[in-house]
Amino acid sequence: MSKIACVLTSMFEDSEYTSPVEEYEKGGHEIIVIGPEAGKSFEGKNGEVKVSADIAIEDANPNDYDALFIPGGFSPDILRADDRFVTFAKHFVLNDKPIFAICHGPQLLITADVLKGRKVTGFKSIQVDLKLAGANVFDEEVVVCGNLVTSRTPDDLPAFNRESAKLL
Repeated sequence: MSKIACVLTSMFEDSEYTSPVEEYEKGGHEIIVIGPEAGKSFEGKNGEVKVSADIAIEDANPNDYDALFIPGGFSPDILRADDRFVTFAKHFVLNDKPIFAICHGPQLLITADVLKGRKVTGFKSIQVDLKLAGANVFDEEVVVCGNLVTSRTPDDLPAFNRESAKLL
């Protein structure tokens, strides 16, 4: 089964982490949480979930992973300020590995400058940013463009999980 890298820091959207992770694990996939610091605990923005980083970004090799998962909330905006996370995410696009980004998750891909010509969706407040990054933006519950699966909000999780599972 697949080994999935999940890039994460504080203020992630709780359900946009827990729901996909449950689906991935049900499918027999392994999720490795990569954060700024190994062992550091991060709390979801709703305070419902705490997650600890399994590995620090400085020790993470993207070649060791089959797919990338970027939960939404404020976490992707924080991560995109760190070039190590941007470079890590860019690897998955350049190597045609599956990428699953929900809500504000595509912000990390905007900063990686890998969305030109891609079909995507995201939370309403970042849709203009996605367009300015050269993406073709759709206001739909899930958009699949090759190896990239994107969704808008927690309401879209059933479609996001279904399409992510198909790629895995």
